[in-house]
Amino acid sequence: MNSPEYVQTSLAAAMTLGMEPGLFKEKVKLTGLNLLLFYDKKCIGRCAYCGLSKQGGDTESIPKKKGKTFIRVKWPAYLLDDIIKKTIENRECFERICISMVTHPDAKADSIKVVEKIRQYLFQPVSILLAPTIIKEWTFLKEIKNAGADMAGIAIDGATEDIFDRYRGKGVRGPHKWSHYWQVLEWALEVFGKFNAGIHLITGLGETQEEMVRTIYRAHLLGAKTHLFSFYPEASSMLEEKEPPDLLHYRKIQIARYLINEKDTGIDIIKFDDSGNIYAFDYDVEEIINSGFAFMTSGCPGKNSDITACNRPLANERPSETFRNYPFVPGEDEKELIRSQVSSLIKK
Repeated sequence: MNSPEYVQTSLAAAMTLGMEPGLFKEKVKLTGLNLLLFYDKKCIGRCAYCGLSKQGGDTESIPKKKGKTFIRVKWPAYLLDDIIKKTIENRECFERICISMVTHPDAKADSIKVVEKIRQYLFQPVSILLAPTIIKEWTFLKEIKNAGADMAGIAIDGATEDIFDRYRGKGVRGPHKWSHYWQVLEWALEVFGKFNAGIHLITGLGETQEEMVRTIYRAHLLGAKTHLFSFYPEASSMLEEKEPPDLLHYRKIQIARYLINEKDTGIDIIKFDDSGNIYAFDYDVEEIINSGFAFMTSGCPGKNSDITACNRPLANERPSETFRNYPFVPGEDEKELIRSQVSSLIKK
């Protein structure tokens, strides 16, 4: 049961396709089909927050655990042919398909085969979430684009080199290197074009708010938007006991990302205290709340819309909790809740 014949898909996608039972919360529907390459042998990465990682960690503060899930939910495996068939039957559900590589020696060749097969049968645009550690030359990016991918993502995740090394690199005896991830981002931008490659960043791994904002801005200057996640502990990962950032902390980063990526403001309008915390914006926060877009999931857009197609419902919180990334445009009730959450940032 290995790729390219088999792939995993999120529980939300399996539910949408009618391959798993379940219901979504009111207003929620999945608009992006996420597929993950699948192998009997685990991903060779040791990322401390990920359920796919091998056992790892050589520090007392990072316990050794065996991963069972990915982004905290079940990812069942199916024949790729069956997923394609079900997607054809539900063709109006999805605005984009994203293929996620894993750090496995066969993932480069298999990702090309999966993208090619999807493009044979499905009309949705295709993104590729790259595994930079196994990509040693820029020519692979040209190959995956020629296969049919039109956008690329690089999951840098950690906002600083120190955090990246601690949770993805030498701190957990992992293979990933900060400098190489940024190199692959630059290659992806050369091949796919400005703002057709983006990065993933996870808020709440120990960075200051200023460090996160400056990394978002660094990527923006290169021509890459940030797809923002809030850390949320995954059972059986090495960071399963770590608390997520508080909601105001995350809302501040969402606003900053929105201003940088969507309004091209720079970072001079974002005010930091001596501890690197955001205390104000020289921008009308009420205007940002009224649009609602800053608080939605950030990711690759659909074919005919700038709104994120890869909306990842409940990837950052439990169903009983407040959405951190709204998988739909917030309505008036949601905006009023957001307003109460960021009231300290609204100029009186």
